[in-house]
Amino acid sequence: MTAPRRPTLEEIAEARARIAPHFARTPLVKLDLGLADRQIFLKLETLSPIGAFKLRPALNAVLSRDPASLRDGIAVTSSGNMAYGMAWAARLVGVPMVAYMYRGAPQTKIDGVRDLGGEVRFVSAQTWWDYIVGAARPDAPELLINPVTDQAVLAGNGTMGMEIVEDLPDVDVVLTPYGGGGMTAGVASALKAMSRRARIFAVEDGSAAPVRAALEAGHIVTIETRPSFIKSIGGPSLVPQLWPVARDLIDGAISVSPAEVTEAMRLLFRKAKIVAEGAGAASLAAAIARPDLTGNIVCVISGGNIDAAAYSVVLGGGIPAA
Repeated sequence: MTAPRRPTLEEIAEARARIAPHFARTPLVKLDLGLADRQIFLKLETLSPIGAFKLRPALNAVLSRDPASLRDGIAVTSSGNMAYGMAWAARLVGVPMVAYMYRGAPQTKIDGVRDLGGEVRFVSAQTWWDYIVGAARPDAPELLINPVTDQAVLAGNGTMGMEIVEDLPDVDVVLTPYGGGGMTAGVASALKAMSRRARIFAVEDGSAAPVRAALEAGHIVTIETRPSFIKSIGGPSLVPQLWPVARDLIDGAISVSPAEVTEAMRLLFRKAKIVAEGAGAASLAAAIARPDLTGNIVCVISGGNIDAAAYSVVLGGGIPAA
């Protein structure tokens, strides 16, 4: 696997031009919480055609490839939203698509892939991780696009950062959920190239917070995790190929609890009628939990694909089962 690098602003601008014809720019909206020392803004990736930011990197990864390389189809390893985005992109260009997912991924994301004509192949959690970090790869003819380290994926993610700075030039803080790290690294690449003042923080599920652990230790570590309903962020470790890029771009990591995340999900629904999955609401939970973060704060609301049964538990005041 080729080591990824920080995408340039030119690469990010090219990615935005490439994907722009296929879906509308997502808005940046203010969420008035009556806080004197900070203004909170939401980057609503929930309004993407697939209900999540992953359509950006998926489209850029597919549309930037030589069409001949896609002849046998596309494959991706994903906990849900990247598979959904890749299925959308594959249908756009008219090629087959396969998603390698682990059992327990949200059913709404599995259904989304299948509804778009994609095939879902379930693998164990270990195999899923091995595919992401390059320790193994499926024995199949499709072009395997890494959902975290692919250079076009990073540039596609960077389009969010570019739009944030254009819409809010005096942004002080950007909060992004951190799963594999591709979103955070991409957004930070644009942010740091366009703004001298803005800081960016990785937001993790406190039940599995490897970024905080790595920053404290000075290197990647493997941590003990607890089951959580929050999918696609956190885990026992980090993608080693991307960590040097992300580490040099982020200003820190913030861990939030499932209780704080569900409260943020309820707040989004109550105040703005926004449906967010756990990972999608984590950035808002971090903005509320950290009173030391002041000024203009942008929370990337990364996705809204949550199973109805789990969401009903949240709206009822509970925390869904892991």
